[in-house]
Amino acid sequence: MICRQCGTEIADKAIVCYRCGTATTDPIRRPAPIRSRRTPLLSTAALVLLVLAALFLGEAGRIAPQYQASWEVPAAGVLAAIALVLVIVRVARR
Repeated sequence: MICRQCGTEIADKAIVCYRCGTATTDPIRRPAPIRSRRTPLLSTAALVLLVLAALFLGEAGRIAPQYQASWEVPAAGVLAAIALVLVIVRVARR
């Protein structure tokens, strides 16, 4: 048999080439592909912004109630609920 890497003649039953160390057959098992981990930077930033917006809208009515819009309190609750759902989804994905 001829080594496919260096061209040296080797024994027919050889597992590797004695000269260059190249395997004579393909491996039976292949390693699992490594998935690249994405950084959760975008989802973390969105979560932080949602929490801050909910806190801001919730506290704006307490600080100056005469300037509070009718939509601020429900919007604060909606933003807080969205932030809670995002936290649950992130924990569940781990």
